[in-house]
Amino acid sequence: MTALAPLRVGLVGYGLAGSVFHAPLVSATEGLVLDTVVTSSEERRAQARAEFPDVRFAASPDELWPRADELELVVIASPNRTHVPLARAALEAGIAVVVDKPIAGTAAEARELAALAAERGLLLSVFQNRRWDNDFLTLAALIENGELGDVQRFESRFERWRPHLKGGWRESGDPEEIGGLLYDLGSHVADQALTLFGPAVQVYAESDARRPGAAADDDTFIAITHANGVRSHLYASATTAQLGPRFRVLGSKTGYVKYGLDPQEAALREGHRPRAGAPWGEEPAELWGRIGSGESPLTGGGDPVPTLPGDYPAYYAAIAAALRGKGENPVTAVQAAATLEVLEAARRSAREGTSVTLTPHHEERHA
Repeated sequence: MTALAPLRVGLVGYGLAGSVFHAPLVSATEGLVLDTVVTSSEERRAQARAEFPDVRFAASPDELWPRADELELVVIASPNRTHVPLARAALEAGIAVVVDKPIAGTAAEARELAALAAERGLLLSVFQNRRWDNDFLTLAALIENGELGDVQRFESRFERWRPHLKGGWRESGDPEEIGGLLYDLGSHVADQALTLFGPAVQVYAESDARRPGAAADDDTFIAITHANGVRSHLYASATTAQLGPRFRVLGSKTGYVKYGLDPQEAALREGHRPRAGAPWGEEPAELWGRIGSGESPLTGGGDPVPTLPGDYPAYYAAIAAALRGKGENPVTAVQAAATLEVLEAARRSAREGTSVTLTPHHEERHA
């Protein structure tokens, strides 16, 4: 049997998202090859060449579109404000697209891109990698197995202690940049909540810029009421001096509490790479979450739950299968639109000091 030629991938952007997440994960995926990196920075080219000696370079995304017959996929890992125009250009050139989250600044833009992809018969996917976090996979399995009973409240915290601004577009107050934590970490926690518990019908939020000189939100709380009655309380913060549990999930039978972040990002930042057959995304037993009722896990209550390994490589494995017509798109633009609708409602709620009612689109059901 003849082996299939690898699918060639162009990567736009080699900053944090491109160098830490996309390039290593694409290269670790059977059936994909990193063909071209788009960056005009000589320093970033040298960084990419050191890890991927055979990679080609382009100075601008516009150099990719005439080469549409040479590429099966373009990954957009450039600043948020470029996501929509670059995704549109790639689709119009006839190339399938993966866009780092958030795909757009509004749900309407995400739906427009989804419609264009459908019209062209092309894959359009969003890199919501936190669906493959170790704690999220573990929680999803507990819920699926009925271990918690009926979930009543889902608390999710993506908190950091970064009391000083770092600068850059992510902290910009310019709406065109789509900066701030609501659209950054908030995109992850909202997507996870919708994936687990389905559409939102009401959103309330509090959002602040707390650090001196901050122009974009750096401390945000979102409360979601889901159509099935579950309430999600979501926190995204850079100003948390004492970190809370990553998850506290309360059910009718028992609860699950988990501290600490998935180890995959730290491993990728340190230069570790996933390899077939080698352990990946695992954490030591002392970091496992606990399940129980009537007592705090910090005073020994409940029983430890082995954390499933995190699996970011599964995202691009699913992309490769979908491109070959052998699997489903792991994260659709329509799902991303539902998440953006929640984020837009949260921004409006925080600004106006009121809750916002949503009408779920039937096709956007996550769960």
